[in-house]
Amino acid sequence: MKAQLNLKHKIGQGISPQRFMDGMKNRNMENSKILNTKDKFISNYENFTWAQEDQQFFFTGINRRSDLHCLILCTDWCPDVIWNVPLLFRVMEQSRISTEVLLMEEHLETMDLFLTNGGRNQPIAVFLNASGDVLGRWGARPAYIQAVMDRFKTNHPDNQEADYKTNLNQTYGEIGELYQVGNDYQHVILHELRALFTTFSS
Repeated sequence: MKAQLNLKHKIGQGISPQRFMDGMKNRNMENSKILNTKDKFISNYENFTWAQEDQQFFFTGINRRSDLHCLILCTDWCPDVIWNVPLLFRVMEQSRISTEVLLMEEHLETMDLFLTNGGRNQPIAVFLNASGDVLGRWGARPAYIQAVMDRFKTNHPDNQEADYKTNLNQTYGEIGELYQVGNDYQHVILHELRALFTTFSS
């Protein structure tokens, strides 16, 4: 039987969500169709609303548990972070789950425990109990958006091929468009997080 991963030593090693937001730099990500990344992040955070009352009710119910902790591995230069982390922050607030951000470059040994298809895709939200045992993870993208990148990796396994970069940038553009379509991606993330949280034994 595989031993359960424990990250208790990482609790307290990160920064608060507010400090992460305060420290962000504004960047221009043309391929992902994001201008002024910090402004977009803050806008996504401040304008988040609960489209479904039952979802809000579910996550509010989580706050009866005081033993959960969330570590979010990310940076401020990844487009998926700009879209997904504001929602993660809001869900953790609603659930009253203690949350800290581990800046990926400073915690690579932890990031490498949660690779996506062998790569350091971010953000990764890791959920721990009071003992530091890892209960589950979410990230780096909603499944239907991740599928776009998975398809690219399958079709272009050799990153040395002549048009690899061009095709990768086109894929980033396609992913960027999916994020821009209403708030569909938010509904999917909430559904995925709800399914994950229901696996945590109380």
